[in-house]
Amino acid sequence: MTEMTFSRRALLRAFAATAVAAAPVMANATGLLRGAGDVRRIRMYNGRAGESIDMIYWIEGEYIAPALEEITYFMRDWRNDAVHSIDARTIDILTAAHGLLDTSEPYMLLSGYRSPETNAMLRSRSSGVARNSLHMQGEAADVRVTSRSVGQVFEAARACNAGGVGRYSRSNFVHMDCGPVRTWGG
Repeated sequence: MTEMTFSRRALLRAFAATAVAAAPVMANATGLLRGAGDVRRIRMYNGRAGESIDMIYWIEGEYIAPALEEITYFMRDWRNDAVHSIDARTIDILTAAHGLLDTSEPYMLLSGYRSPETNAMLRSRSSGVARNSLHMQGEAADVRVTSRSVGQVFEAARACNAGGVGRYSRSNFVHMDCGPVRTWGG
């Protein structure tokens, strides 16, 4: 008989493939998500980096450190490969909003962590980029879901009442962060 060994990563991926739904429970989203389960899962792809992630990062009240590390790397600054820890609250907000969208389609990640250099470059090109962007703290993400409108994604994120939500209709994305609860955009 051959002995089978599994790495933690392989087990996480196998478990992610069989999970039914993500179930974040955050202070401001508790009522929305109560009873949704004891697993949190994030699904995203990044066309610029040519990468996808489908990861369970929380099980039975515990964050899984290797999963958070993979998510952090996935959400790196794609322009210069700079990596900064991503705040788990941001991942929870993304997961909660995705659950409300009732789709299995992953997010398209447009921007996760932004290095100060990238943020300065983007700021020089657009008045819509904050000088002290939460992207530079690993506390924000810009995403879209092609099967849902910007308005639908915005409303799902806003319903979580758990951070900042910006609607960028002309650019076809929604900003979500774990900062103070607020909304903007049109």
